[in-house]
Order: sequence, then structure tokens, then C-alpha cells
Amino acid sequence: MSDPKNTTWRPRRSVGQMVEDAKTRIENLSIEQLEAEMKKPDVQVLDIRDVRERQKLGWIPGSVHVPRGMLEFWLDPTSHYYSGRVDPERRIIVYCAGGQRSALAADVLRSMGFPSVAHLEPGFTGWQSAGRPIEGPQKP
Repeated sequence: MSDPKNTTWRPRRSVGQMVEDAKTRIENLSIEQLEAEMKKPDVQVLDIRDVRERQKLGWIPGSVHVPRGMLEFWLDPTSHYYSGRVDPERRIIVYCAGGQRSALAADVLRSMGFPSVAHLEPGFTGWQSAGRPIEGPQKP
């Protein structure tokens, strides 16, 4: 793989720009706001990290694992990958490790028409660093 500093190609919009743009269109939650949301019965918290991240580091208690690569497919009832595990009528809060993938994911769900979507801005890393409870990780 070549050194990215040696390439002259640059994207029209960087991933950083895409994340910042997405954050202007979505609801960005703090750790305290997520804790308050999790006390409500109509909230679904989705962990969109890779399965290896979840197994190695653990997860926010009560969260449902929906890998980022399958998010749209598992949640769209017109997709043959539709899982039915997430109720589109209930509030959806997504998180990843650091809040970037989840910002993009929340924006995609918003654009798909899900009525109430947000993301945990500091991500799982922020949650864990703040000393909040986690479940797992799975021991080898």
C-alpha cells in the first residue's frame, strides 16, 4: 500500500468534512443525554462497530449489535437482508468507537426517513473513559 502523503489525489470532500456536515443535520448526544434516553422505554441503542471491536472491548449495556456495513440493509423492510430486529417507529440511537461512523450512520438513517435518530457523539471510547458501565468483553 502506498504512503497517502505521496499521492496527489484528494477527495472532493474528506471524511472529516462529511462527518462535520452530518453532525449539522443530526442530533448529537452527550453521555449524560444518552443515559437519560436509555431510561425511556421507546429507545433502541445500536452498536454499529465491527463485531471484533465489540468482542474485544465490550458494549454499552442493552445495546443491539447492528454492524455498520449492514445497517441500512437490516433496517430497510424492502431489503432481502431485513432483520426486523429494530423497530422503525421507536427512537434509534447509534454509536461507534469515536462518534464518526455513527454520525454518518445517523445521517443515512435520517435520509432514509427514520423519524427519530441520534448518535452518541463521544462514542464508546468516551462512554468507557467516563467510567460508565459496559458489558463484555468476551474472554477468549
